[in-house]
Amino acid sequence: MRERDLVGREGRFIAEGAVVLEKLIAAGRHGIRSVLLAENRLEALAPRFAGLAADVPVYAAGQAVMDAIVGFPIHRGVLAVGERSEPAVEALLDGLPPAALVVGLVGISNHDNMGGLFRNAAAFGADAVLVDDGCCDPLYRKAIRVSVGAALTTPFARVADGAEMTRMLGERGFELLALSPGGQGTLSGLAAAPRQAALFGAEGPGLSDAVMARCRTVRIPMAGGFDSLNVATSAGIVLNRLAELRNGVN
Repeated sequence: MRERDLVGREGRFIAEGAVVLEKLIAAGRHGIRSVLLAENRLEALAPRFAGLAADVPVYAAGQAVMDAIVGFPIHRGVLAVGERSEPAVEALLDGLPPAALVVGLVGISNHDNMGGLFRNAAAFGADAVLVDDGCCDPLYRKAIRVSVGAALTTPFARVADGAEMTRMLGERGFELLALSPGGQGTLSGLAAAPRQAALFGAEGPGLSDAVMARCRTVRIPMAGGFDSLNVATSAGIVLNRLAELRNGVN
């Protein structure tokens, strides 16, 4: 079965690799349907399965069988089928603490970037991620792998578009920060605020004028000749600064 069919019709996803599987089990945010291992990894990985529910089957197979199932040579030797469980966006936002940091993603269609963005969100303590309908699936196998499992541990919810995202965040008291090469302010000029949301758009088109009109626009100063960075790189720089501000570092 192709992964897009599994995701689209069955509400499931594929998690790949020992580290990702360990985070899937520990987070407990999504159910686990089954686990498939290369038989030569079973003994070493057995202790990591202590958190699995008793009714979750763990299958072991030879490498040739695994390759035939997956459709290409898979060297990590660990796969799991997860059952997605995503909160409604209203429930996610209303359950956040009084002081919170949210990452908003608009039109991020590249799975490598999506994975990198979730990795950054987890590394710098974001409380939640919002993705719009123009974004690719954070639970696509490659996105999960690039995120090093952060897509399985960081709460996220989907909204229709950037306008809906800014409306919902604004109604809940978030300072809205839109990252853009043409931002009116610089990253160093930000101050701490109890609730902040940093919004990032796709490389190239970026955030729409309508979205930026509802936000405080911010840029990262760069050397002459460059006006932008990879979106995941930008997010890492911005979220590091916001984390510092939350921790009282000027």
